Amino acid sequence: MSFKIQNGQIIPSAHPGQVQGKKPSGDFERLYLESIQKTKETVKLSAHAKDRMDKRDISLSEEDMKKINDAVDTLDQKGAREGLLLYKDAAFIASIRNRTIITAMKDAEIETITNIDSFMKIR
Repeated sequence: MSFKIQNGQIIPSAHPGQVQGKKPSGDFERLYLESIQKTKETVKLSAHAKDRMDKRDISLSEEDMKKINDAVDTLDQKGAREGLLLYKDAAFIASIRNRTIITAMKDAEIETITNIDSFMKIR
């Protein structure tokens, strides 16, 4: 590794052909890069949601998970925190900020849902 001196500071420089990772310099840039990274994360299923899905015979294919992931992305961009997602014959309560499905049920089982701030019907 080589170094260069710029404005009285020693700065490591990359060898030719070597890309050196740039660290975010400001709060805006750091938040922007974090938000980009966050959108790349996929939705997770909590242990409780997996258990509920097994008991209710709800299964999701990779394509289904992609649609749910896209819905969570949309709700996250709108500032949602906790959401109800209706997909096919199932309903999912999701923590949008944590990108986690908290629980699952058949849509016919829905009677009262509380503590959510958003709803999306996935087509």
